[in-house]
Amino acid sequence: MREPDRHYHVFETTAGWSAIAWASNSVVRFVLPNTSEAGAERQLLGRLPHASRAVPPEEIDGIIAAARKYFAGEQMHFSGVAIDLAGQDRFFIGVYDIVRRLAWGETTTYGAIAKALGAGPEAARDVGRAMAGNPVPLIIPCHRVLAAGSRIGGFSAPGGSDTKRRMLEMEGVQLAPPKPVQQSLAF
Repeated sequence: MREPDRHYHVFETTAGWSAIAWASNSVVRFVLPNTSEAGAERQLLGRLPHASRAVPPEEIDGIIAAARKYFAGEQMHFSGVAIDLAGQDRFFIGVYDIVRRLAWGETTTYGAIAKALGAGPEAARDVGRAMAGNPVPLIIPCHRVLAAGSRIGGFSAPGGSDTKRRMLEMEGVQLAPPKPVQQSLAF
């Protein structure tokens, strides 16, 4: 069976350059903002080397417009966007389904997702792997998944945890600074 044609488009947002790839009208990849157009394109083509650059169809153009609004600080929801998760592990698809339902400014933890899937706390690491491999960040809002104790945790997008923190703060999520390891004694 022939793999469907995959196309992509690189576009600028207020946060930097992003890229989106699609097959038919389903999104197959999304790249969070990079510092350059070439960086966004390189990151996308690293995952989809045979994709061809194209003018996005109307439906994809609407997703691009929504992404631009999101990075400009407007409350946007991507839960209705058609995505193609072909080839993903069944457990990962379950993780993505849960994360996709998280609303603007709503967070959860890796452990809570594992529990919702009927797995034990040891599966939290697998949830983290699913988040690290998320092919469509923002559309599947993996930035809303935190480590235990509401710690920021890792983030594989350009800018790492700083990008995750900025996205969460833009959504109104207040992340408490870490507690000091040692406190001084007042005499």
